[in-house]
Amino acid sequence: MANSVASNFVAGCEAIRHSLFQLAENVAGEPWREGGWTRKQVLGHMIDSAANNHQRFVRASIDGAYTGPFYAQDGWVAAHGYAAMPWATLLNWWQAQHEMLQAVVERVPEDRLDAACQVGDNDPATLRFLIEDYIAHQQHHLEQILCPS
Repeated sequence: MANSVASNFVAGCEAIRHSLFQLAENVAGEPWREGGWTRKQVLGHMIDSAANNHQRFVRASIDGAYTGPFYAQDGWVAAHGYAAMPWATLLNWWQAQHEMLQAVVERVPEDRLDAACQVGDNDPATLRFLIEDYIAHQQHHLEQILCPS
C-alpha cells in the first residue's frame, strides 16, 4: 500500500464491513431513532456517499483538484427506495462500492493527497482530508445502524 492514508482507509472499511454484516435483517427495517431513517435507509445513504465520494476521489487524483456540489441526501435515499430493499442486497452494494473506493484510494499518488477539493460551499479541503473524513462519516452512520432500538 502506497501510504498510511490508504492503509487506514482500507482498515476502516474492513472494520465497518465486519460490523454491518453482523446486523440481522429483522432489525434493518426499523428506524434507528424515532422519526429517523430506517437502518436500511442509513446504509443506503452510506452507499450514496460512496458513489459521490468516488467521483471526488478520482477527479482530485487525476486532475489535482476537485470542485463539485453537495448531494441531496434525502432525495437520493428516496429515489433509490432503500427502505424496501433486502438487507443482503444493500450489504452487497455497500461492499462493492467500498471495494472500488479502496482501489482508488490505494492508487492516489502521494502528491495528490494535497489536492484542493471544494465540495459545495464548504471551505476548501485536501483530498487527504476528504478520504480521512469519509471513514469518520461512515463510522458515524454505522453507530446509528448499531444503535439499540
